[in-house]
Amino acid sequence: MNNVESLSALVSEKYGFPRLSFRSMEELLDFMFQKSIEEKMILVLDEYPYLRETVVGMDSILQSLIDKYREESSLKLILCGSFVDVMKSLLLNENPLYGRVDLTIDLKPMDYYDSAKFYPGFSDEDKVRLYSVFGGIPYFNQLIDSELSVRENIIELIASPNARLENEVSMYLKSEISKINNANEVFEALARGYSRYSDLLSQSHVSSGPTLVDVLDRLIKMEVVAKEAPINDENNKRKSGYVIVDNLSLFYYRYVFRFASQMSVMDSDVFYDRYIAEDFETKHVPHVFENICRQYLIRRNRKGELPVMFEKSESIIMTIRSNVQMENLISSRRIRRDIFSMKQNSEKKQSAEK
Repeated sequence: MNNVESLSALVSEKYGFPRLSFRSMEELLDFMFQKSIEEKMILVLDEYPYLRETVVGMDSILQSLIDKYREESSLKLILCGSFVDVMKSLLLNENPLYGRVDLTIDLKPMDYYDSAKFYPGFSDEDKVRLYSVFGGIPYFNQLIDSELSVRENIIELIASPNARLENEVSMYLKSEISKINNANEVFEALARGYSRYSDLLSQSHVSSGPTLVDVLDRLIKMEVVAKEAPINDENNKRKSGYVIVDNLSLFYYRYVFRFASQMSVMDSDVFYDRYIAEDFETKHVPHVFENICRQYLIRRNRKGELPVMFEKSESIIMTIRSNVQMENLISSRRIRRDIFSMKQNSEKKQSAEK
C-alpha cells in the first residue's frame, strides 16, 4: 500500500465514507483542505522527509494548497520529521514553503531526569547505565523491560543480531549517513573516543583534511555530532573536539557496528562479555555520566540554585573546575540525593494541585 492509499484509508475510516480513491497525493490533500472549510481539522504528516522523497514536488504541492485555501481553510497542518537537515531546509528562502510556517519546534531528546521516569524500578546506578545506552528518545525508553536486568535489556534491544533497535538505528543512520562519503569511518572513530580533528583524520582514514571538514559539517547539521571547545578559548581549533550527541548512536557505533562480524557468529552473552561489559562499565558509562552532571547543573542554574550562575551551558565545565563549591556539589551521591529530592518535591506539588 502506497502513501496515497494508506492515507485515503484513514480518511475514509475517520469520516465513515466508503473506501475513497484518489489519483495523487495532491488530490487527496486538496480534499482535506476543502473539508477543513466546514470544520476545524488537524492533519499531521509524520516523517515528512520520507513522503517528500516518494512524492515528486511535495513541497510545491503543499505551497499551492496553502495559498489556495489560505483565507477559508481552518486546517492546521503539522509536518514532523527526524531528519533535522531536511526539516530545516523547509525554512530556507529557496524552498516553496518559505514564509508559510507559523511555528517551528526543534524538539530535543529528554535529559536523564525525565528519561529515568520510564524505568523507576531500577536502582540509581542502573538508571544511569540505561540512559547511557537508550538516551532521551521516548520510544526507545518505553521498550525497556523492567523484568529484565540492564544487561538483558541491552542484549535484547540492541546488542544481538536482528535486535529490535539494532535494525532501527542502523536503518536510520544508514539512510542519512550513507549519503555522506566516509561518514561511517568518522562515526566509528568518534565512538572509539577520538575527538580532536587530527586524531579523526588519522584514525578514520579519510583521504584529506577538506573531506573530513565537509563530513563533520554535514554531521553537525544533522545534529548527530556536536563541536565542543573550552569556554575560555573557544576559537582555538587545536583544543576543539567533536562528539556524538545521541547515546544510542554512540553505543551502536562503539560496540555493535564496530564488532558486527563478531556479533554475528557468537552467542549474545559471550559477545557482550567479550566486547562490551568491561569497556561499558569503565569508559562508556562514566563518559555519559559527565553529561548527566552537566544536565543537573543546567537544571539547578535555571532555578537560580547555584552559588555561581553561568550564562552559557558550556561554561559549566570551566566553573566546575575553578570553583570548590561546585566540585563539592557534583559528587555522585549528592547529585543522586538532590535529583531524588527534586522528583519528590515535583510529585508533592502535583498531588497538592490535584
